[in-house]
Amino acid sequence: MPAKIIDGKLTAEQIRIEVAAEVDKRIKAGKSRPGLATVLIGDNAASQVYVSSKQKACIEVGIESFGHELPASATQEEVEKLVSTLNADPRVNGILVQLPLPAGLDEQRVLNAISIEKDVDGFHPLNIGRLAQKGRDPLFVPCTPAGCMYLLEKEIPSLEGINAVVLGRSNIVGMPVALLLVRANATVTICHSRTRDLPGVVRQADVLVAAVGKPEMVRGDWVKPGVVVIDVGINRVEDATRPRGYRLVGDVAYDEVAQVAKAITPVPGGVGPMTIAMLLRNTLRAANLSD
Repeated sequence: MPAKIIDGKLTAEQIRIEVAAEVDKRIKAGKSRPGLATVLIGDNAASQVYVSSKQKACIEVGIESFGHELPASATQEEVEKLVSTLNADPRVNGILVQLPLPAGLDEQRVLNAISIEKDVDGFHPLNIGRLAQKGRDPLFVPCTPAGCMYLLEKEIPSLEGINAVVLGRSNIVGMPVALLLVRANATVTICHSRTRDLPGVVRQADVLVAAVGKPEMVRGDWVKPGVVVIDVGINRVEDATRPRGYRLVGDVAYDEVAQVAKAITPVPGGVGPMTIAMLLRNTLRAANLSD
């Protein structure tokens, strides 16, 4: 029996409706409108698309959007000065510096410069540190990992005791989602390029989060029957039959794995829409915390 499709697009739309209602409630109560500042440095085409999508989503739910662009030639000091200005702006509740940064800029210094109270991307070292510690809670959880967990917990209300495998150990997805799974009392294995017998390890998973950035790497015989799969990958592969000459695929061979899994996220339409939905939720949370 083919796997249930976990519809991230529908779930994200429901979250957006909830955020819009909460924003409207704030405004009617005489409180300030939440504001998100995006910082785009350079002319990376993919980054431009992502930032535009985030700005559009803000407008749709009633969050004010402040767009800031700097050339790829911007210095470290210029970037940090802009972040400092946004930290001091009471209209701005959240600051999102679009990654990756152009070569020559120190990403960690830029992230450190963002006020922890406005770190709606959840990448400030203090937020990540709190996420990693028992008994501590971050102000904000990184958006893509938060979206993964939201979808998972809708599908499996209790993750306690399950075997979870995270494929990939990036700071943006792999490591934070592993920490979130540990917090949910799952037994977590993090896999990477040096993992021995990778298919064998993945085959032990009750839950698999694939975030490795390799198109269709996980095959049907890598997973056991009944696994729940969250595919974070978004990869372009050439396809002459498509108008653009390519199609988007995940890190999981969807057609194969869907025949074995209990439930799976599609690509596109799975985790992707959840990332922006969680960013909107974080921005609303930042506004509420500032009241």
